[in-house]
Amino acid sequence: MLFPGRAETTFHSWRTEKMAFIVAIGMILMAGICPAVLCFPDGTREMDTVFHEHQDNGTQLDSLALASINTDFAFSLYKKLSLKNPDKNIVFSPLSISAALALVSLGAKGKTLEEILEGLKFNLTETSEADIHQGFGHLLQSLSQPEDQDQINLGNAMFIEKHLQILAEFHEKTKSLYQIEAFTADFQQPAEAKKLINDYVSNQTQGMIKELMSKLDKDTSMVLVNYIYFKGKWETSFDPQDTFESEFYLDEKRSVKVPMMKMKFLTTPYFWDDELSCSVVELKYTGNASALFILPDQGRMQQVEASLQPETLRKWKNSLKPRLIGELSLPKFSISTDYRLHEVLPELGIKKVFSKEADLSGITEAKKLSVSQVVHKAVLDVAETGTEAAAATGASAGSRSTIFQPMTLCFNRPFLMVISHTGAQSILFMAKFTNPQKT
Repeated sequence: MLFPGRAETTFHSWRTEKMAFIVAIGMILMAGICPAVLCFPDGTREMDTVFHEHQDNGTQLDSLALASINTDFAFSLYKKLSLKNPDKNIVFSPLSISAALALVSLGAKGKTLEEILEGLKFNLTETSEADIHQGFGHLLQSLSQPEDQDQINLGNAMFIEKHLQILAEFHEKTKSLYQIEAFTADFQQPAEAKKLINDYVSNQTQGMIKELMSKLDKDTSMVLVNYIYFKGKWETSFDPQDTFESEFYLDEKRSVKVPMMKMKFLTTPYFWDDELSCSVVELKYTGNASALFILPDQGRMQQVEASLQPETLRKWKNSLKPRLIGELSLPKFSISTDYRLHEVLPELGIKKVFSKEADLSGITEAKKLSVSQVVHKAVLDVAETGTEAAAATGASAGSRSTIFQPMTLCFNRPFLMVISHTGAQSILFMAKFTNPQKT
């Protein structure tokens, strides 16, 4: 395998009451000289005063612009992961990764800062650094609002060597813009520090990610963690009693058995992309999120992947129209992935932060810091259950008198999945389901 990551797929032998998507990313910052004493300011300024001087400059980054830029980064990273993991399942949270990198850029300067933000697809001649961080701060704050139906738990944490002196400005900005939690850790005791971090992430992700960090050493000075936990219920649920064993075609010659969920007479947004030869169907959750499933014709996956751009996603969403699907079949599956992104992010232009030339002097002046690891883990769990009331309403919503004849849509070959927050219009998670067997 070309890329040092792994993806495992398991099938449920039990009924579950969730569709969950859980990710965590860890970033390890290393240093090599003796530190000073840990110093945190007594108080922090509010978000609206951190970059106050930029608020009236007319270059505010609105949510739609940020969503488009984040989509560009998501698809660019997806293409790299897909190229390095051919025929492998893929699942990651572009939002988790971009938020963690943006957070690190708060402490970066010079070329290191430029590479990070440009790697995240920002045009620094059009958008100021201050507006970028305010945009992320607003986005993360909006996603953190309590939802009536979906559960979204996301946040950032900073684990700092107990003797390390952090600059007050960096601490203020990370707390006010990214609502970061700060903890001290003794990295001279790597096993204890690793347990502290892993226990924290496990607790924040409902136990779904138990070991974010598998390795720490005594040169570690700081670990930055971003986590997202999503648990959603379908507006219209699949009946577990209708789940059956079926063929999933890996390619034109090979197939394996999968548990296939089935639903009849569903009216849901649908679009056939004639140019890319793929079906696009949207399944909604009961809260402010929806999943877009993209099913290319046999042998057309690479063409669809190569065409992934913000404009492509915009076209799909704008072209979706309610359509009566006579029978929809979708595999029931769980995917877990483990990526070391410090080996792929340089291909997106983010290089210096991982080298001895890194300038992270905005974090601390006591040490020469660089990022040694970017660890990203994700779990995707897709199953039948939605809320019963919503299922009844959803099944009867729409119209049987639609001008379209009922169609059959079976996801029995590799497909893509994009989960977005409908309010923020941002991609939360992206996945490619290509092989039900363990790898």
